[in-house]
Amino acid sequence: MSELKRGMGLFHLTMYGVGLILGAGIYVLIGEAAGFAGDAVWIAFVLGSIVALFAGLSYAELSAIFPKAAAEYTFVKNAFKNNFFAFIIGWLTVITSMITAATVALGFGGYFSEFLNIPIVISAILLIGILTIVNFIGIKESSWTNTVFTIIEAAGLILIIVIGFTISDPDPVNYFESPTGFTGIIIAFVLIFFAFIGFEDMANVAEEVRNPKKIIPRAIILSVIISGTIYVLVSLAVVRAVNWEDLSLSSAPLAEVAKRGLGTQGQIIFSGIALFAITNTVLITLVAGARMIYGMARDRSFPNILAKVHSKTKTPWVAIITIMLVAIGFSFIGDIVIVANITVFAVVITFGAINLSVIILRYTEPNIERKFRIPVNIGKFPVLPLFGLVISGYMAFQFEMEVMLVGFGIIVIGIMFYVIFNRKSSRDKHSEMI
Repeated sequence: MSELKRGMGLFHLTMYGVGLILGAGIYVLIGEAAGFAGDAVWIAFVLGSIVALFAGLSYAELSAIFPKAAAEYTFVKNAFKNNFFAFIIGWLTVITSMITAATVALGFGGYFSEFLNIPIVISAILLIGILTIVNFIGIKESSWTNTVFTIIEAAGLILIIVIGFTISDPDPVNYFESPTGFTGIIIAFVLIFFAFIGFEDMANVAEEVRNPKKIIPRAIILSVIISGTIYVLVSLAVVRAVNWEDLSLSSAPLAEVAKRGLGTQGQIIFSGIALFAITNTVLITLVAGARMIYGMARDRSFPNILAKVHSKTKTPWVAIITIMLVAIGFSFIGDIVIVANITVFAVVITFGAINLSVIILRYTEPNIERKFRIPVNIGKFPVLPLFGLVISGYMAFQFEMEVMLVGFGIIVIGIMFYVIFNRKSSRDKHSEMI
């Protein structure tokens, strides 16, 4: 079987991670978050940065030990020695990648319809199709595309920061004032955590990274710190430029800030930048999701055909086509806030499992080589993953019942698939023995 091509170094992988984090979430959800947290919305982003850093450190240590595609699946399988639990975590990662790609593609269609009168769903499907071609051509081409788009979207957010801190608001901003108190900040934190997720997918391209045990931990930590800093500055800037109540009512809150600072022309320019940001999010979600499918299929948790690698491009082409088709199907889902919460719910469960995996492996595999080791330890026990685990558990119970039911529904479907597929695999093995 052909192997994946190693074409990413520290710079490209860090940019890949920043691109994963600085995606569509901040462009769409900061207005919703401001509606809950008011001028104190920046605190929600600080909390998000801390939680992301805890999880990022856990991913960094585990990636240095197991630099494989299907990262979450591999980490949990090695820690818990349980194929079923590992499959469920991998299943959640795959499904959320597909849902996220589809939902964000619809966001692209919404922005794009302002320039050309094309139906939103058609624009979303075309975007997924075009980016699937980029994904198929190769990881190097995908990473270069991602790097260019990341620089553009980061420039857009820096523009918002500059506008926010140079515009004088007639009303002074009380950065600790929230319309619903600390409860509103927590609700905003859970919602905007969607804007932080993605860095975990850096581990899923491990087999396409040069010297992954050294580069992946550094790139994960760098990308979380860079993105978190930009997010906090953006959240401080936007409430200076536009009243938080107006932000909460806008479907394009950052474009509203650009309009306030640069007029209608600025709003148009920023909408164009938002298209690059959204496109970037869809691309890297499709890339990471395909690698998760490939890794699980190679481990025989998915049908073996999904592990096929193209002989020329060295990319998992069957997995790439599969995630494209399912994402197109999901593109008919509408409300981005609901879908964002479903995605965060699944990610929170995954983060809890990853943090727990670090703790377990410190005791079950104490002598395994760790190129990167999480700081702050009491003997073998890592303290920061414990905090990450507790916070993940708390967050899991902060969602509306509708979101939790959908999340558990996805898990139940995964359980059914696991049972049916394993029965078929067992029968096939039995037939081969006969």
